Amino acid sequence: MTGRELSSSLRGGRRAYGTLIVSTSPHWPAAAKATGLDFAFIDTEHIAIDRTTLAWMCQTFRALAVAPVVRIPSPDPYQACVALDNGAEGVIAPYVETPDQARELSGAVKHRPLKGGYLRDILEGRVRMGVDLESYVRERNAGNVLIVNIESTPALEALDEILAVPGLDAVQVGPHDLTSSLGVPEQYDHPLYLDAVRTIITKARARGVGAGVHFWLSVEREIEWARLGANLIVHSGDIMLFTQKLRDNFDRMRTELGDTSSKPAVPETAV
Repeated sequence: MTGRELSSSLRGGRRAYGTLIVSTSPHWPAAAKATGLDFAFIDTEHIAIDRTTLAWMCQTFRALAVAPVVRIPSPDPYQACVALDNGAEGVIAPYVETPDQARELSGAVKHRPLKGGYLRDILEGRVRMGVDLESYVRERNAGNVLIVNIESTPALEALDEILAVPGLDAVQVGPHDLTSSLGVPEQYDHPLYLDAVRTIITKARARGVGAGVHFWLSVEREIEWARLGANLIVHSGDIMLFTQKLRDNFDRMRTELGDTSSKPAVPETAV
């Protein structure tokens, strides 16, 4: 899936499937492609990936027709531009809480190469682009995908205004941060959290904006959300899936061979 196809799918209500990729092994993109991924979620907010490594990861996934979607360290339009310069086809901005933040990110992702005061005047409606420039900007950025994380109570309160920002392709729930902001940390079955997720999905899809949750604990819950309208399917991550599968295999062997069972906890990955 290309960035253009991903944007069309998210806005059109079609589902796109991906997972968190933290491994920087050069063998990993082809292995991930073989699983049927539509996009790769590459996190530079919580994972130590330098710009050179990020660039080859993005370029390799692009060459394999797996859209690289990069979460930047903060909701900074300049960092969004860096990710796109490195080859990302999509940007996920963490902890967006205001429509102004979303608008600035839309300017960076959807209006390249415009910058500065001229871009600000366009975004705030004081200036209109000429026909040639508007056509150029639209075509140049047609494959750039903008996704923002909704992961706090202020973001929930401003959700309608955020969803109204032109150029927004999807919103993604950050479960850990959202449960913490709601006062029910890591209680992923708590009614407050579940109601918030349903509200985000329902409102986003009603506005023609994609919606998803980065989740890893229950495929059944992800199917439930997809049936509600979530179409940005971000399932688990490479390190979590590796740990879970290997732990289960070792536990089965220890049990059948009569060895002492050992089940260390799955390592936490902040989302």
